[in-house]
Amino acid sequence: MRGKAIRWEPRSFCVSRSGFGQADLLLSLGVAGLLLAVAVSSITHSRSEARRVQCEENLRKINGALLLYVADHNQTFPLLKESQAPGGWWWYKEEIKGSLGLTGSSSPADKVFACPSDRGYFATGAGAEPFCRSPKFDFTSYVYNGVLLPGVPSIAGRSLDSIKEPARTLSVMEWTAHAPLSWHRSRTGVENTPFYDGAESVVGFVDGHVRLTPIHYDGINAAYTRDPIPGYDYKFSGD
Repeated sequence: MRGKAIRWEPRSFCVSRSGFGQADLLLSLGVAGLLLAVAVSSITHSRSEARRVQCEENLRKINGALLLYVADHNQTFPLLKESQAPGGWWWYKEEIKGSLGLTGSSSPADKVFACPSDRGYFATGAGAEPFCRSPKFDFTSYVYNGVLLPGVPSIAGRSLDSIKEPARTLSVMEWTAHAPLSWHRSRTGVENTPFYDGAESVVGFVDGHVRLTPIHYDGINAAYTRDPIPGYDYKFSGD
């Protein structure tokens, strides 16, 4: 018995004339926008972290220079009574900058003293200028734990061996640690107010190490005016 021949017929498919519709376009734009937002956020975060790392490296060098000063001055931290600022908060720079290869008058070119995220007292508007670009603050983003005011803890004039906990006692730090506020992981965006508890600043310690650490704020007093409550890993006093 001979089988019947099978004849194949081409099938026709119905193709929508609408093609790529409005809904498809909106969906694609939404996905593209989301991907762009993620990419921008990732780039912004990476740049922010790069600035923080640079800030830590700067402060590590400055902290090292301060400890060289101590070694060259009978193991004693600076006590700058006659400086242009009470206790030499920032004019300590004039005592140590030579160890960092800087000569002559201070200027914005002193990059090792400039935190890339420094936004000064005001981030925007009149008076907005980073500390590291201001002659008033000797062109530095970093201050010394040497505030000479009644009742305020510091290490000014202390001998190195009198510091009981070198790994917890601050030596030099970002301006923000005095407030406190943060230039790196700020909860207030680009604004420097209000101060808040737990604001993170890059700080250096008497034992030479540097890190980003939360600073205590009691809601009333500037952070540098007293040691923190238990639970924080730093202190201003050497006791």
